[in-house]
Amino acid sequence: MTEWTAKASVLIEALPYIQRFAGKTVVIKYGGSAMSAAFDDVILDIIWLKQIGIRPVVVHGGGKEITAMLDRLGIAARFVDGLRVTDEQTMEVVEMVLVGKINKRLVSAINSREGTAIGLSGVDANLIRAKKRQHPSGDLGQVGDVVRVDSKLLTTLLDGGFIPVVAPVGVDGGGVHYNVNADSAAGAIAGALKAEKLVLLTDVPGIMREGDHGREVVSRITASEIRHLIKVGQISGGMVPKVEACLTALAAGAKHVHIINGEESHALLLEVFTDQGIGTMVLGGDD
Repeated sequence: MTEWTAKASVLIEALPYIQRFAGKTVVIKYGGSAMSAAFDDVILDIIWLKQIGIRPVVVHGGGKEITAMLDRLGIAARFVDGLRVTDEQTMEVVEMVLVGKINKRLVSAINSREGTAIGLSGVDANLIRAKKRQHPSGDLGQVGDVVRVDSKLLTTLLDGGFIPVVAPVGVDGGGVHYNVNADSAAGAIAGALKAEKLVLLTDVPGIMREGDHGREVVSRITASEIRHLIKVGQISGGMVPKVEACLTALAAGAKHVHIINGEESHALLLEVFTDQGIGTMVLGGDD
């Protein structure tokens, strides 16, 4: 009976979290770098959230697949300070991969398990309004920053029982499409929806900092502590847009943000529904 008792204990531990989050919105950013492993587990976790009364919204990335497609087409991928230079030809590939391939793969995977997902991009109903990003090192082409999120469409879909799956392509007032960082898009969407949680599924275990035994995962952290770690260089590189998305979401009204390794089996459920969690939770209510 030990095995069955352990299973019952897990359910009992999850109960207060289920009661607390039922009816609340959770935005899940599913990074393209984390899609190679535990894909089925992530899909099942999303459906499980929906079945217990949580309102999930999925925002996905796809940088690796964009680069792979550019290679197949013989188009050179160029980067400036880690940002993809997105000329008109590259933008066509970005939309093809994000909207036409990855988005539909996620929607199909959810719907094949009776999850009622619907796919869209930030262009639909002007969901993600963007503007051209200005960069001191040169012209990035159609790379955009989020100006605002019009959440009416998402709210309508959530109220109708759907799981929105959003590709991070934005549009400006003139109809120009932009390649938007998926972390930034997810943070802005979580803020606009006043989400209970934003969960970033990545290929790293969470926010790291130097501890007594070397670099360690930070279990809980505040916005001001994040700013300090950026200032002293302990958060750098690709983690910067992720933590900036956390700060954006919190400043706009999201309650908490989590950064976890989406390659671990059922990481989403373990982070949200257990006392200890497995990644980093960024606490709201801080300056």
